[in-house]
Amino acid sequence: MDRVLGIDVGGTSIKVGLFTPEGELLEERKIPTPALTTDDAYAVVTSGITRVLSAHDSTPNDVIACGLDIPGPVAEDGTVGFLPNIELDPEGLVGAITAAFPRATVAFVNDANAAALGEMWAGSARGVQSFVLIALGTGVGAGVVVGGRLIAGAFGAGGEIGHITVERHETLTCGCGRHGCLEQYASAKGVVRLYLEECERRGVTPVHVEHATDTLSVFQALSAGDECAGIAIDKMCDYLALAMSQISCIVDPGMYLIGGGVAGGFATFAPRLRERFQELALSPCRDVKIEAAGLGNQAAMYGCAYEALRLRDEQ
Repeated sequence: MDRVLGIDVGGTSIKVGLFTPEGELLEERKIPTPALTTDDAYAVVTSGITRVLSAHDSTPNDVIACGLDIPGPVAEDGTVGFLPNIELDPEGLVGAITAAFPRATVAFVNDANAAALGEMWAGSARGVQSFVLIALGTGVGAGVVVGGRLIAGAFGAGGEIGHITVERHETLTCGCGRHGCLEQYASAKGVVRLYLEECERRGVTPVHVEHATDTLSVFQALSAGDECAGIAIDKMCDYLALAMSQISCIVDPGMYLIGGGVAGGFATFAPRLRERFQELALSPCRDVKIEAAGLGNQAAMYGCAYEALRLRDEQ
């Protein structure tokens, strides 16, 4: 029986999802790996996948598609760009997977793009042809789907909305080397920074934050009536709504899905985000739905499996 693989590729492990071609997740399993740059490392991956298959009475020859989502750009032709956060030899890994699973069509997908495809296949965007998934995590990224097709861009930078300029007078430098990027205000790090800066400006003691991306503490402070937390979240929504209003002028999606770690507070900030979007958006775009993503941290795994399966069907 045919099987499809969706694999989250990380720096120290992979997360393997085994699917039916219809999108049913049969098993999810985490497999620790060394840096994926040697034959021994590739063997860890392929043998681990084979064990997952065996647990479901399947063989390597049953795998018809294998998608891999990675934290970096992937161009329209499947070319993988610079990967600053993981050690990976894409060609070597593809060669090993192709050798181990000879029927499989293999595809790399950017992780935010994969999350969008996952939501389209089996999540909150099922049946929606044009939408944007915005991932608010350590950084800010997006997966853009138009007419049921992912927009990766000529250089793999389609959906890099975290680097839309929303504050031209910002003096702090973004990780990309520019200034005033959305990521500086709407990422987890950005929200915590905005909160601590407001506390300092007012001369008040902030709640204890565990680390630079601890938005949970900021949202808890907001629930407890912390005015500085409220201002920080309002600023995040203002900048995010501004970026979304610009995206709508170009893409005109029918839905925005908000995912990533910051989306854990979506119910709290959604009213403000929707209100600000209504104020800023071009009038024909204001009816767009703004909702929470539905698949959580499984979305990218679903999405890369879907993309590999789609590529196979096109061949």
